[in-house]
Amino acid sequence: MPITVGQDTAEARRTLKVGSSSYAYYSIPAAQDAGLGDFANLPAALKVVLENMLRFEDGKTVTIDDIKAFSEWGRNGGKNPGEIAYRPARVLMQDFTGVPAVVDLAAMRDGIKGLGGDVQKINPLNPVDLVIDHSVMIDEFGNPRAFQMNVDREYERNMERYQFLKWGQGAFENFRVVPPGTGICHQVNLEYLAKAVWSDTDQNGDVVAYPDTLVGTDSHTTMVNGLAVLGWGVGGIEAEAAMLGQPISMLIPEVIGFKLTGKMVEGTTGTDLVLKVVEMLREKGVVNKFVEFYGDGLDALPLADRATIANMAPEYGATCGFFPIDAETLRYLRNSGRDEDTIALVEAYAKENGFWRTPDYDPIYTDTLSLDMGTIVPAISGPKRPQDYIALDRAASEFGKYIKGLRAGKDASAKEEVRWEGEGGAPEPRDIPGDEGSHKKGWYQAEDAAHQLHDGSIVIASITSCTNTSNPYVMIGAGLVARKARELGLNRKPWVKTSLAPGSQVVSHYLEAAGLQEDLDAIGFNLVGYGCTTCIGNSGPLAEPISKAINDYDLVATSVLSGNRNFEGRISPDVRANYLASPPLVVAYALVGDMNVDIANDPIGTDKDGNDVYLKDIWPSQKEIADLVEKTVTREAFQSKYADVFKGDDKWRGVETTDSETYDWPTSSTYVQNPPYFQDMSTEPGTIENIEGAKVLAVLGDMVTTDHISPAGSFKDTTPAGQYLLEHQVPVREFNSYGSRRGNHEVMMRGTFANIRIRNEMLDGVEGGYTLGPDGKQTSIYDAAMAYEAQGTPLVIFGGEQYGAGSSRDWAAKGTALLGVKAVIAENFERIHRSNLVGMGVIPFEFTGGDTRKTLGLKGDETVSISGLDTIRPLQEVPCTITMGDGSTKEITLKCRIDTAIEKEYIEHGGVLHYVLRDLAKAS
Repeated sequence: MPITVGQDTAEARRTLKVGSSSYAYYSIPAAQDAGLGDFANLPAALKVVLENMLRFEDGKTVTIDDIKAFSEWGRNGGKNPGEIAYRPARVLMQDFTGVPAVVDLAAMRDGIKGLGGDVQKINPLNPVDLVIDHSVMIDEFGNPRAFQMNVDREYERNMERYQFLKWGQGAFENFRVVPPGTGICHQVNLEYLAKAVWSDTDQNGDVVAYPDTLVGTDSHTTMVNGLAVLGWGVGGIEAEAAMLGQPISMLIPEVIGFKLTGKMVEGTTGTDLVLKVVEMLREKGVVNKFVEFYGDGLDALPLADRATIANMAPEYGATCGFFPIDAETLRYLRNSGRDEDTIALVEAYAKENGFWRTPDYDPIYTDTLSLDMGTIVPAISGPKRPQDYIALDRAASEFGKYIKGLRAGKDASAKEEVRWEGEGGAPEPRDIPGDEGSHKKGWYQAEDAAHQLHDGSIVIASITSCTNTSNPYVMIGAGLVARKARELGLNRKPWVKTSLAPGSQVVSHYLEAAGLQEDLDAIGFNLVGYGCTTCIGNSGPLAEPISKAINDYDLVATSVLSGNRNFEGRISPDVRANYLASPPLVVAYALVGDMNVDIANDPIGTDKDGNDVYLKDIWPSQKEIADLVEKTVTREAFQSKYADVFKGDDKWRGVETTDSETYDWPTSSTYVQNPPYFQDMSTEPGTIENIEGAKVLAVLGDMVTTDHISPAGSFKDTTPAGQYLLEHQVPVREFNSYGSRRGNHEVMMRGTFANIRIRNEMLDGVEGGYTLGPDGKQTSIYDAAMAYEAQGTPLVIFGGEQYGAGSSRDWAAKGTALLGVKAVIAENFERIHRSNLVGMGVIPFEFTGGDTRKTLGLKGDETVSISGLDTIRPLQEVPCTITMGDGSTKEITLKCRIDTAIEKEYIEHGGVLHYVLRDLAKAS
């Protein structure tokens, strides 16, 4: 419920008539007329934030000065980094990040009870939707049984988690769960939950209209910005604070205008466009900034393509990628089954309050860049970063360069500063041991009568993730590629694990209506489930002979997926090189089975008569795709598939749970455990103390992602997490994944910094979660941290650029805190992870004056002391003394990334949830 308490902004409140209904709303033009500032030329994305200030102005958390700061933003050329308190309308969760958030809420109920407060104070004040989409794993594939068998296995693995979520649905107000098998949270949000303009009753009984806004516990919450709904990803701890009524403290963002002109040409897709956008914006540098797309190119850009671009905002580093409301927004709302009253309200509100994109829309931006969409070419991205854009006609040669670098001991992707002779292509043959200890010159051949494996063999081809499976143009395109390939007699290569995991049941509806699912099935792209699957690391095991060959002979196997993330160790532990591509290209690569093949120019196979087949022979025209989309993607399809979205199937309805205010934590559970955060809490906060004599737990490089810090995929029995589960009588087959076990802090602590590809620079050439313990010997990071904790020794982490890039997972910060890390010192941080560290009481610091871990010669045997923290102010620079291994010292200056006054309070309390819990306990 929007609490419209504004006194000084009452004159900005107006009435909007839409049909027979009347709505109160906060008018930006009226606020300008009242002398609060000049807001006419603000970007639409920033007007959404301004409206939030007008509606929640109370003279305390939001003041008139906060509102006037937006006018100053415009006068200062799109810059005025004032601190504001922002309140989103709702919260979106998925189960990997949602389960630990609900665990925290349950633990907070125990905690507030211990402080003498009312447990009912721990309830979401804003609506929360949790969509179970991250748990389905591809165990079965390539046959008609795959979907049902994967669903059955999902329930077997995750029943404890689902019982817990069902308890939460009953115990907490304003909390709904979308059951498994429905779709991916961002697609469900785009297709059903979001409204673009929301309405609710205020404390005076008036119906108030306001922009639909949200935060989500998944970084790709940004997808809904394609529908002009302002939203972005936050960590679970920040989302919990928001749902409990705590405003989000943020700086007024800079807004980068991205002008799109022209229109897409034949043979290209929205995926090709977004991969280019990611490359351009990463190069531009948009971390912590809004990006707003404008220009006449939007007139020819379907909302599905807009959502694809908005979805990958985390990959280009922005807080969000926003598209203003226009006629295409209304068309999508209507086509996806929204009621006509909602659509009428969206149009009327947007036009009245200055949110509508007119032909002359050209607001003030902090900076701009532009792209002619007519210049877009087919492309992929990889092998390990989304921004590593590669035009399709250079994909094979760039892969060759990557392999040459890897085999030369320089782990170089195509975009890193490494130069090789020639144009690439397949690397030189190498000696590889044969089965009897002999040597074979050239590629290792796994001769089990089916295939041969070598560097570049594609062993996973997956149509997956919210980014592309929400887009009917690329999904219909994939189906038509499959149809044409089938007609010519082409099929997937037998070593390729193929899968289709749509983002919603609507996709299956239109693929079946077009007759394309049969064609996809024929070449192995059977439905495996509705969820994230391969994109989140739930690709399931490879066939044992394939996995064995890859590992025995150190082969660089590859995957091609229609996802948004291809970080190291994310997709599969057997796959080193991962490429992002459009769904039609995923199908094409499955037919080829080899990254060394130039599919843009060379034959991709032969037809039934032995004739060469090229990519152009199976590629559909834009008209073919558009005609089928028009025919099969209907309003009725959306309405029928979302009619009973919260009821679920018989399996979900059969999940039994308890009915109680507080959770009865099962002591034997290895999925859900009561975390230690709020146990034995004091009623008053502490103080921020200087860091003295801290040891270095890890020295990490550039682009260390949250996947490196807190992996989501599978793990082996030899890892600390695996050992814990074995000690608790869990067989290896039941390990599931890190992501599914985020409700158990014991597993997740052991999984922190445990990615198989992470490299601790304290160790020479070692991959995996290892470090040096207090005795100077190599051990796991978890075991070393526990040994240091036993000695009472604080820990620090050193990192490079873009520390904490990637997913919004709060466990990357929670695990860091539980290991005893007091500070992370890096060159710079990605937005969400920095906020999460603060939310867990870990202080982020940035190097200054050109210092880096490399210029300082850090090896990991140093001792670190940081002073000035007992009197710290936001963004203050503080002295740091590094005592080197040889006893010499270096004095450097660090910038403390406690950005705001409220964040300082969070650190004093030990974290944001401790702050909220004490506040609620006092209130009750």
